[in-house]
Amino acid sequence: MTAMTSYLVTGGAGFIGSNFVRHVLRHTDVDVTVLDLLTYAGNRQSVADLPGDRCTLVQGDVGDPAVVDRLVAEADVVVHFAAETHNDNSLLDPAPFVRTNLLGTYTLLEAVRRHGRRYHHISTDEVYGDLELDAPARFTESSPYDPSSPYSATKAGSDLLVRAWVRSFGLRATISCCSNNYGPFQHVEKFIARQVTNVLDGRRPQLYGSGANVRDWIHVEDHSAAVLRILAAGRVGETYLVGAEAERSNLQVVQTILELLGQPPDAYDLVEDRPGHDVRYALDPTKLRTELRWQPNYPEFEAGLAATIDWYREHEPWWRPQKSATEAKYATQGR
Repeated sequence: MTAMTSYLVTGGAGFIGSNFVRHVLRHTDVDVTVLDLLTYAGNRQSVADLPGDRCTLVQGDVGDPAVVDRLVAEADVVVHFAAETHNDNSLLDPAPFVRTNLLGTYTLLEAVRRHGRRYHHISTDEVYGDLELDAPARFTESSPYDPSSPYSATKAGSDLLVRAWVRSFGLRATISCCSNNYGPFQHVEKFIARQVTNVLDGRRPQLYGSGANVRDWIHVEDHSAAVLRILAAGRVGETYLVGAEAERSNLQVVQTILELLGQPPDAYDLVEDRPGHDVRYALDPTKLRTELRWQPNYPEFEAGLAATIDWYREHEPWWRPQKSATEAKYATQGR
């Protein structure tokens, strides 16, 4: 637990951000202000049940200097989750990714610099590019950046801005790069949430290419705990990789979903692969585990996935309004 009393969490009505806000409220005495533009990926309902005396939602743009400056001035710590994140969308229109991920981060960094606040930046394993499918290598904090999509390129650029502000201006900042998250409150455009809700809807899951692409999965609750630990004990200027070491191919994930929902293991369809689809991501979280003594609460992927499926079963009113529009968009792309 940190000694700080107030956090500003950007993107705190989105998937990972809202889970982090919930984690902070459960495990600390910190009050939280959420700044979220409430685009399609942000959902007011994801934070609507949180205590109003400890959590305030402000609808606004991380790229708006006036709003950002006011909220940063009122906070002790800034945690920056706000980002455009969906690879498919970045291939269709990169412009929002440049505005939010690069210009938005710049706006936030300048406000943090003016007010001397502690800052934590949420990045992604995708900044490192991809790995060979059967190679033993994993990304470390010293791996070179090699992004392959507009999404990952803009996230890489925002990381470099943070590092430059640390070196040039003495910003008290840390960065974490996390592997693929899953869990409650994830938009149904994302892989696991989409396939789970497809099966719940009587639809067949869909896999890009042959389904051989591998991702390193982590439950969002474990990601939240890691960020809180970095804020409490992380060294300023450092990057920490957050992963639960749960590599699975997309095909394995879908087959596990089908098994957990009582469906045949071959009840899925293959669709055309997306351009530039990274082959494999895998992180080495040794630094986080040894230096900060972090351990995942969901070390077994199958247990975390089962809990996630239960959440979507029990919260249809939350995801149902997103589903039709999401599937209609994918249908226009033949996916």
